[in-house]
Amino acid sequence: MKAFIEKHYRKFIFLILLFIFSVSILNANNDSAIFDETAHIPAGYSYVTQHDMRLNPEHPPLLKDMAGLMILPLHPKFDITKNFWTTKINGQWAAGHDLLWQEGNNADQIIFWARVPFVLLSLIFGLFIFKWVKETAGLYAGLFALILFAFDPNILGHNHFVATDIGIATFMTFSFYYFLRFIKYPTWKNVLIGGFFLGLVQLAKFSAITLFPIYGLVILIYPLSLLNKNKVSFFKLKKLGEYFGKGVLAFVISLIVVWGLYFANMYKMPQEKLSQTIETYFPHNDSSVSARTVNKIANDLDRTTLTRPLSEYFLGVAMVFKRVDGGNGAYFMGQVSSKAFPLYFPTVFLIKEQLSFLLLILLALGISFSQNIKTALQSVASKKSRSNLAQFIRHNITNLSLFSFIVLYATISIKGNLNIGFRHLFPILPFTYILVARILFTFIKKLSQYNRTIWYSIIATLTFLLMAGTVSAYPYYMSYFNQLVGGSKNGYHYVTDSNADWGQDLKRLKIWVHRYNWCEGNGLDSFCKIYNEKRGPIKKIHIDYFGGANIHYYFKNKAIDWWDSKRPIEPGWYAISTNFLQGSIYDKTKPDNQSYRWIEKIRPVAQVGTSIFVYYVTPAEAIKAD
Repeated sequence: MKAFIEKHYRKFIFLILLFIFSVSILNANNDSAIFDETAHIPAGYSYVTQHDMRLNPEHPPLLKDMAGLMILPLHPKFDITKNFWTTKINGQWAAGHDLLWQEGNNADQIIFWARVPFVLLSLIFGLFIFKWVKETAGLYAGLFALILFAFDPNILGHNHFVATDIGIATFMTFSFYYFLRFIKYPTWKNVLIGGFFLGLVQLAKFSAITLFPIYGLVILIYPLSLLNKNKVSFFKLKKLGEYFGKGVLAFVISLIVVWGLYFANMYKMPQEKLSQTIETYFPHNDSSVSARTVNKIANDLDRTTLTRPLSEYFLGVAMVFKRVDGGNGAYFMGQVSSKAFPLYFPTVFLIKEQLSFLLLILLALGISFSQNIKTALQSVASKKSRSNLAQFIRHNITNLSLFSFIVLYATISIKGNLNIGFRHLFPILPFTYILVARILFTFIKKLSQYNRTIWYSIIATLTFLLMAGTVSAYPYYMSYFNQLVGGSKNGYHYVTDSNADWGQDLKRLKIWVHRYNWCEGNGLDSFCKIYNEKRGPIKKIHIDYFGGANIHYYFKNKAIDWWDSKRPIEPGWYAISTNFLQGSIYDKTKPDNQSYRWIEKIRPVAQVGTSIFVYYVTPAEAIKAD
């Protein structure tokens, strides 16, 4: 078996990547536009066609450029004479509505091709994880890490959307790999490559700045651990100076990369447009000192063509901090609040990751903890704790760096004021796969043949359960929840937004309505057991949809716009997104006559996908609800 795997491992990799590609392309075609794509797609297209970044400045351009370049050959109509471009400040939502739904463009075609680069990026991402782990822990560990990545429902749920989440995880992994290569081999070549990838990760998402504390700490500690001496020697100080100087140079190179792509994306943007955007978000007369400071720095950088790209970048970073500080309304386990829930991210991690993967994490943590305790006790017993600590740091710099980042990022996420989805934990996922694979397979190598067989059997069993669980969850990967909460159909009871409902099921609702109507006179079909002759076919349907798609694009005049406070309640068919449903029912600031609490007493006819409930309201129920 061992010889067979080593001979044919490339075929295994091909099959794993083929699985990722197949399910991702299918979902890229079948999922309707999610909420954020309405802003990201027109922004990316405007960058590559107009070289102007007035849309969506709160995210860097790299990932949106990928989408924009991919739809360039489609030549969609994009009317920049309209208000979203000429007079509005950051009219990103209106721009998306116009590009996708109002100009006669083929919206499904645009959305699909805009998503394709993200699917391809995820394939490269998986290969890179395999490469990294194979280099440091062997072939089997590399294949195992690739499987953890490929069969994580959360990765498959988001790797086909025009959003920043899969991109930041990918480029953070690239950057970390080349940073650690620089740490081990601080050559000028590695300085250049490390700086380049540090620039790319900053161009993927502004949360890349969370890398800086870890990079700085490693640059400080690693050179001081290079010799086993009790005192800090001149050699160590010299090495520290070398690392510090080259680290600063790598950072400068990263800023040049950032400046270059920003310049390419905005060199035609009028100076006054950026100035208006700065003033809108950070007024010069704002009562906040930080807002006035941002205004001054951004406007100073905006005054010259050379520094204007850095003004746009700085503005984006400031906008992210402002949004995180301001919070976002979120539903969490029966509560609705714009303030952060401390247990939000630990909870979503526990209920949205597969149980088999959680068990593998616990095994890796247990092994690592016991080994480190043993090493510490041996160090104390030998009375060489300082030199042993230095040696431990040198030999475990990769694991220590990755684990430190996981702890830092998780802490920031928990304390942050933005609870809108598990996807915000994506930067720690690849490092979790890498660490679990490295720890488990390094541990197994040291065991006897008998114990090794037992451990391989345990890992094989958990891996099989992981793969089987993911395959059986198709196609509802974005809204995946594990058995702790009853699976994907029940996850909305605990959290919504991009955990369960981001607008992905509107096209499935259209198919469901069409199929339901087909049931008239075709009752033998098993689906048609839900058809009720008294209700008849669906001629009109009240829709309250959370997402990026347009209900009238898909339902034409069959759709009736609806919302929770709309009155009087009308008899007939309703389709309501779980995000709006839970947010309305559990929002204590909403009175009953402005909420969906009335619908709790009505049994839904169907749950379409996982995120839309379909109801039929009788005339009597409508009167009673009012």
